[in-house]
Amino acid sequence: ATDYALKAVVVPFIAALKVCAPGIRVRVIPVEPDRLTAQFEQGKIDLALLTPDTTPGDLHSRTLYEERYVCMLRANHPDAQSILTLERFCALEHILVSYEGESFWGVTDEALAKIGRKRRIGLSVSSFLVLPEVLAISEMIAVVPSRLASAHANLCVQTPPVAINGFTKSMAWHERTHRDAAQQWLRELLYETSQ
Repeated sequence: ATDYALKAVVVPFIAALKVCAPGIRVRVIPVEPDRLTAQFEQGKIDLALLTPDTTPGDLHSRTLYEERYVCMLRANHPDAQSILTLERFCALEHILVSYEGESFWGVTDEALAKIGRKRRIGLSVSSFLVLPEVLAISEMIAVVPSRLASAHANLCVQTPPVAINGFTKSMAWHERTHRDAAQQWLRELLYETSQ
């Protein structure tokens, strides 16, 4: 799982799992796209939290939910109490989360490019972990998946002034565990807790 999936999917799953089956141990590791198929074949992983476009075709998968993007900014940010206009949105300094960590371009930039606009990205990080802290101490804003925005009291959430394509979060597993009753139960619990 990515750090996003840890917060959005794994946390509620673990809360339910520890009630239903307190003796089960779970190990969560980062997604390694280049090693994913080999990890499944070698039995090193049982489940992966991915998107359909990153899921290898030889794996089984099930959609968990559709995610949308929201803007997140400090609760006492000068723009927190007003609706963000496209002009202001583009003028503000943004934080971008890019798992590759090398890019200053993401889905928000694609959406803006379609209407001939650009934003200012002042920071690109490879993890969502640092976002709340940086937003809390700066005038920066971030466009984030909505499931990450709900748990921060000192931050506020706004609707982006541009339509940004969301994504589908899914789980994937190997044929090796497809018919295993325990694995089926685990997958069903994961699905239920992600709804």
